[in-house]
Amino acid sequence: MLKVVKFGGSSLADAAQFTKVGNIIKADKSRRYVVPSAPGRRYSGDTKVTDLLYACYSKAEVDADFSNEFGLIKNRYSEIIKGLSLNISLDKDFEEIEKNFKAHIGKDYAASRGEFLNGKLMAAYLGFTFVDAASVVFFDKEGEFDADKTNEKLGKTLAKLETAVIPGFYGSDANGNVKTFSRGGSDITGSLVARAVHADIYENWTDVSGFLVADPRIVKDPVPIETITYRELRELSYMGASVLHEDAIFPVRIEGIPVNIRNTNCPDDPGSWIVESTGKKSKYTITGIAGKKGFCSINIDKDMMNSEVGFGRKVLQAFEESNLSFEHMPSGIDTMTIFVEQKAFIPHEQQVISAIHRLAKPDTIDIESDLALIAIVGRGMKNAHGTAGRIFSALAHAHINIRMIDQGSSELNIIVGVANSDFEKAINAIYNIFVLTQM
Repeated sequence: MLKVVKFGGSSLADAAQFTKVGNIIKADKSRRYVVPSAPGRRYSGDTKVTDLLYACYSKAEVDADFSNEFGLIKNRYSEIIKGLSLNISLDKDFEEIEKNFKAHIGKDYAASRGEFLNGKLMAAYLGFTFVDAASVVFFDKEGEFDADKTNEKLGKTLAKLETAVIPGFYGSDANGNVKTFSRGGSDITGSLVARAVHADIYENWTDVSGFLVADPRIVKDPVPIETITYRELRELSYMGASVLHEDAIFPVRIEGIPVNIRNTNCPDDPGSWIVESTGKKSKYTITGIAGKKGFCSINIDKDMMNSEVGFGRKVLQAFEESNLSFEHMPSGIDTMTIFVEQKAFIPHEQQVISAIHRLAKPDTIDIESDLALIAIVGRGMKNAHGTAGRIFSALAHAHINIRMIDQGSSELNIIVGVANSDFEKAINAIYNIFVLTQM
């Protein structure tokens, strides 16, 4: 058995959390490769180290004094070193970082130093080999992640090491400069390491005991999800579920590696399993509910639209000309509706409307704003009768008007559009009918 383990920022916020992580790793000898994030918040109102680094570099870019913020960062690591009684000094590393900040080396370099330094501490604490992610994770000259080169180099490097710590979140570009993934990218690094070493399991440790059917900030005490497929997770992540970075799925999916989401503070909890496929029946018809606010719908009417070849292409060209992507596009015989992110669309709305008239010559165009999209996702929906009807019924009983409903051809998800003001009420109504009452 071979496991790759990744620990989030809250799991490594201070020496006490480091100790918990150390105990987890030492409890299972198959946990051989560790991917740490930068220290997160120690308490409510605290600042993440990555945010302190960004603040530092913002001042450094304009040659302002950043010694106060830099001192806070140094103190964070000093406290961890002291709390763990480690025989290690980061003084030379901080000297180099300060020098590079003053030389305006780049924002990605600045942001990555939290993981870099935490990786060094974790390696010293565990007695593992430290591997700088910049030497094994690569981006090409266009700035795109180079999966093949990364997998080859990571595999060869780690094959020589019984145990190792590889910092998350960053790699290097074609010129050897540090480049980061998007925020939360340590999940991706963990997934890359798991693929490279052909791990049996990728454990992703955070501050929650796996996925929940709905957002606990909206639904009170939602039930946990025991098992979820890669495809279900992609649908939920895209619509706002944020326990795992959505791009972390692809590397492990190639190898069919299961992911176990675990809680550092409750290590005995089984957590949630993310798998390619499973014969296990879901306890409920649905696996999860997620959604986002802040969309516009552009409703286009034209008689005989369905018989006009190229009409849809012309409409979408109008959005492409303004560099806008769309979320959903339900249509009827003489109508087509495009859902787009409101904050991206509003600055270009008149330009897009003019382009639609010029290219597609519709009869009318109507825009509705302040809409929310909710995804109801579940492999169990495929074999369940009346799922859409139950959604309609739940929302009707809650006096919520449905602005759009769209079901994917895979029957894995149903997207519902409602007013922003009805968003929380709608999620609770859907949760209640599928989980609490199980009608």
